[in-house]
Amino acid sequence: MLPRTLKTTILEAAKTFPAIVVTGPRQSGKTTLLKSIFGGSHAYLNLENPDVRSRAKEDPIGLLNQYKGPIIFDEIQYVPELFSYIKDSIDANRTPARFVLTGSQNFLLMEKVSESLAGRAAILTLLPLSLREVSGLGDGVLSVSNLLENFRNSKQLELNSLQDLAKVILRGSYPEPVSNPEVDRQLWYGSYINTYLERDVRNLERIGELSDFERFVKSCAIRTGQILNLSDVAKDVGVSLTTAKRWLSLLETGYQIFLLHPYYKNLGKRLVKSPKIYFCDTGVASYLMGLNDESALINNSHFGNLFETLIVTDFLKRYLNFGRNPSMYYFRTRDKLEIDLVLEESQKLACFEMKSGSTITSKHVYSLRSIKRYFADLIDVVGVISGTGENFNVVEGIKNFSWKSL
Repeated sequence: MLPRTLKTTILEAAKTFPAIVVTGPRQSGKTTLLKSIFGGSHAYLNLENPDVRSRAKEDPIGLLNQYKGPIIFDEIQYVPELFSYIKDSIDANRTPARFVLTGSQNFLLMEKVSESLAGRAAILTLLPLSLREVSGLGDGVLSVSNLLENFRNSKQLELNSLQDLAKVILRGSYPEPVSNPEVDRQLWYGSYINTYLERDVRNLERIGELSDFERFVKSCAIRTGQILNLSDVAKDVGVSLTTAKRWLSLLETGYQIFLLHPYYKNLGKRLVKSPKIYFCDTGVASYLMGLNDESALINNSHFGNLFETLIVTDFLKRYLNFGRNPSMYYFRTRDKLEIDLVLEESQKLACFEMKSGSTITSKHVYSLRSIKRYFADLIDVVGVISGTGENFNVVEGIKNFSWKSL
């Protein structure tokens, strides 16, 4: 088992919260992680099992009475009726970490958590592996604040080649294909997508033709790392804009995509403009695009967008692994000055451009120079994150950071 950063956050939550809820996509490692932490102290019930699920629905009080000690309920969204009974049990006995819950469908899960377990549960999210976790350094992952401190003081660093980057993008970040090189990548991702479509999507909503939804997912994958024009996606797939909005929500609910909203000083404007869309796993996105070869990927027009997807989602994981809400945006002005990633930390901004290439020069930092003037005293860290094999100063006050320095 690769070390997971979220373990430290879970252990901290287990000191005070009666319930811990860990959400995330299927196969991200939730069950493995929780069994490694609580396996010796907690009973375990998988509510995806039809027999267990039936019993939990028919006699929830009897089930809870049988397991008076601490318990892990896996995939609890299958039995939402349990939440009110868990609430009553917690109110009678607030022993920390009595209930550990997992779920793969965020909307259904969080609706019930907010209704029944508000103030009683720590809500955490486990996405697939971060870059550090892929390298086996999960316990040593820095928080965003500490990472930015490292960036301010970074030194010359020589790392590996662009070919390594292509391998990471194609292999993705789900624990099984990452940890076991014998796993056939195309077979695994094909099976994963079919399972997601058949299980999760049909559980959430009636979709007449799954083939239409699958085309929608592929159309979204092609746009990863780009500003989302949902009307264009709807036209491509041949569905209404209303349907496209509903299906996009399903992808968010299943942790398949992340929407990055634009940064404005006026907080009210941040949610009303078009977001950028990112798949939470580059292995899924590249598979849906039909990209399966490292050399073909490096020479493909989507390489830059997949690289940006890798970096943005790694920052997302860094926030979530420490139990924090992501304070992440992109920035774009009317004259099309664009910054790929803006982090808001301690009322200061860290701004990054993503460049997949292995050669970075002063011409690549025009937008960053402009953003320093635009936001003036708000700026903290400014830099390029690239496919290069080293860290170095591009121009005064703007550094290049190799993707491996994350």
